[in-house]
Amino acid sequence: MREIPEQQIAAMAPNANAVSNARKIVKSGGFTEHARSGDDTFYMGTCKGSGSSAYRVSLDFADGDVPVCRCSCPSRQFPCKHGLALMMELSQGRHWDICSIPQDILDKRAKKDARAGKKEEQGDKPKAPKKTNQAARTKKLKKQLEGLDLAEKVVRELMEAGLGTLNGTSVKVYRDLAKQLGDYYLPGPQRLVQSLVLEVERLKEDGTGDYGEAVRILVFLRALIKKSRVYLTEKLEQGQVEDDNSILYEELGGIWNLERLMELGLKKENGRLLQLSFGVSYDGARREWVDKGWWLDLDSGEIDITYNYRPVKALKYVKEEDSVMEAVRVPMLVYYPGENGRRIRFEGREFLPVTGELLAEARDKASASLTELVKAAKNDLKNTLSDGRFGCLVFYDGLGTAVAEGEEGQQREYILHCGGTTIELRDRPGDMPSVRRLDILPDRRMAEHQVMFGVLWYDRKRHKICLHPYSIITEKEVVRLLY
Repeated sequence: MREIPEQQIAAMAPNANAVSNARKIVKSGGFTEHARSGDDTFYMGTCKGSGSSAYRVSLDFADGDVPVCRCSCPSRQFPCKHGLALMMELSQGRHWDICSIPQDILDKRAKKDARAGKKEEQGDKPKAPKKTNQAARTKKLKKQLEGLDLAEKVVRELMEAGLGTLNGTSVKVYRDLAKQLGDYYLPGPQRLVQSLVLEVERLKEDGTGDYGEAVRILVFLRALIKKSRVYLTEKLEQGQVEDDNSILYEELGGIWNLERLMELGLKKENGRLLQLSFGVSYDGARREWVDKGWWLDLDSGEIDITYNYRPVKALKYVKEEDSVMEAVRVPMLVYYPGENGRRIRFEGREFLPVTGELLAEARDKASASLTELVKAAKNDLKNTLSDGRFGCLVFYDGLGTAVAEGEEGQQREYILHCGGTTIELRDRPGDMPSVRRLDILPDRRMAEHQVMFGVLWYDRKRHKICLHPYSIITEKEVVRLLY
């Protein structure tokens, strides 16, 4: 008998509602028949439906541990809730009758094997490189250069007038300018201008007068314009108009596909990853929900990030990601251009139990030197195209608190002690808070001789680098402060 971990079932589900509905089917005894093949590669069941006739559901394991799910229900989701429920039935201790594999399933397997064989034959032949439409690409790059002139005009006017001068009338003007940038194939700068306008509007509503984030966006936009102009000009002069492994391609709004990234050599086979933190946020400029996961590469020690963008207009069509509590092994790990905290993507994964041995591997990747980490963070954060977060793993001696005078009187500060040096733990503005959760750790022994994952960031008010804690890795588990 096979069993599928619920974490894996949830990962295959199109959304959280499908998993919840599948559990309801299992609890209510929705399946009236259970059968499996003698070779344990095929399972099927009869499930009560909303109509007069029951649904026929099947799981085909011919290709391994990830089944092909089929169901006679009219749902357009894949797998549907009935297929997910049948996967859950595998671990319920049900009695399964032995059956033969239906002929239509055998026919489908044969067709799939034929397609795979044909693809393998074609794979032996060298693929002809895709031809780049040089004229179209050249025209696009020239158009982008024109758009950068418009974006620079926006930046110059804002820097001369000051962000505080933005009001109802001027906000509308800059919104219109942002829309125009879309006509120049510059969705990246377009979103930055929109983000800037939204941030200033928020500040005026709150009345806080803290323009730190708005200034950061403006500085980022100015640097992007300057570097992109040099980048595009050089490509036109050299006649190399196709996309390359520069981060500026994506910052300007270019969209990568996995095949192209692999052609550029940005890949790694058989990767092992452990998720350290996960969060969901809303990007008002993009009008998208963003699922963001921080992952530790258990082999290299690199900390990488996955992003899943879900546009508001298409929420029901884009699967929402979730926390992954087990480690994963992926057949192919693909990287986006960049350095620290690179974006990664992968398709297909095998779940691995988070054992003490695996956690020991993760803890070994931590640094015991705050000085070295802060030095590396400074080099990364001073890059004007940095997002202001430097992910790191640090082995600490202890957590402590101190009382300091602040703008609102005496305030409690949280301190991390590491190798004779200390760093202040503070929540980064705009990110989900987590520092106060250190007061409710499930075990006070977590306050000393453990590994912390977090992001180093520059506090402009205090003129120093602080650490925003995300999780603690002990010898037994990963304790998430953000979830």
